[in-house]
Amino acid sequence: MTRQTRIPCVIQRGGTSKGPYFLASDLPSDPELRDRVLLAIMGSPDVHQIDGLGGADPLTSKVAIVSKSTRDGVDLDYLFCQVKVDQPLVDVTPNCGNMLAGVAPFALEHGLIDANDGRTTVRVHMVNSSNLCDVHIQTPGGIVTYDGNARIDGTPGTSAPVLIDFLDTAGSACGSLLPTGNVVDVVDGIEITCIDNGMPVVLLKAQDVGTTGYETRDELNAADYVKKRLESIRLQIGEAMNLGDVTDKVVPKMCLVSPAAKGGTINTRCFIPHVCHASIGVLAAVTVGTACVLPGSTASDIAEVAEGEPKVISVEHPSGEFSVELETGAPVKGTPQIKRAALLRTTRRLMEGNALVPADIWDGKSGLLAEAAA
Repeated sequence: MTRQTRIPCVIQRGGTSKGPYFLASDLPSDPELRDRVLLAIMGSPDVHQIDGLGGADPLTSKVAIVSKSTRDGVDLDYLFCQVKVDQPLVDVTPNCGNMLAGVAPFALEHGLIDANDGRTTVRVHMVNSSNLCDVHIQTPGGIVTYDGNARIDGTPGTSAPVLIDFLDTAGSACGSLLPTGNVVDVVDGIEITCIDNGMPVVLLKAQDVGTTGYETRDELNAADYVKKRLESIRLQIGEAMNLGDVTDKVVPKMCLVSPAAKGGTINTRCFIPHVCHASIGVLAAVTVGTACVLPGSTASDIAEVAEGEPKVISVEHPSGEFSVELETGAPVKGTPQIKRAALLRTTRRLMEGNALVPADIWDGKSGLLAEAAA
């Protein structure tokens, strides 16, 4: 009888994503061994992920690893892992603001932090980028609730609101808001804006690659000529964005922009990086919103941004819209300073149990954190 290793986990929806959440102490601390374990858990590489927990889509091939933080004034550390579906790769370069929505509830239910009566604010260190955010969750009677009237596009029904305030996310992965030093670069004859306010994104006008920007997700996934042009640009600009060779990375995300069609600020079609996103990622939406208020960017001249502060940027995507609230400060060398980015997500705990991996991949003991193995 083949022995398997049991690893405690929770399957949780975070925003428009879903995946297993783990305590860091239940996984190997060695990154290489940890990644082999995660690939086995998710069933990668396989386009169907039939032998694992993954859902054969980038949105459902995500992992959150959570631990109590040792940093002063910080409650939790959160490491996000994007597990490639059809490749044996685990990318920890980007953050994921959707999975982030489930981190504080997960930690509260596992006793890593204490809840207040009414609402609990949790400061989270996003390990991938070393940025901080404050997550506000509903805890009536000191208990996490998932019931509520908040609704987000891309997720059915309503749930309790999860409010997230991102703190100083500019240059999270690339080192600066405009990693190339330019508002606009030209690659393959196409104008692009490379920007990172929580997520490295390359924005270009949909019409410049032969699309309208209003195609369905399936239509764009079938448009090989579009994906080839986007990948050519992505591979060329990765080094200039301080991301190195991005061949095996999910960043930068590629985002086609066009005028809003349904009363929003701007319309988008994002690729992560080779598959068209069913909606848009949380931090990608923050970054796109930032581009909308950046004079001269590929988004600014087609975005409909209202005057006043804070600015609510409604980012349209294939399954609806995503609203980001931005507070901007006085420009520095012509670049607006983003003082605050806030948004709404929801989450729900779906399953509690154990993930199973073959013992010849990991025996469940070797490589654990010292305090967990003691």
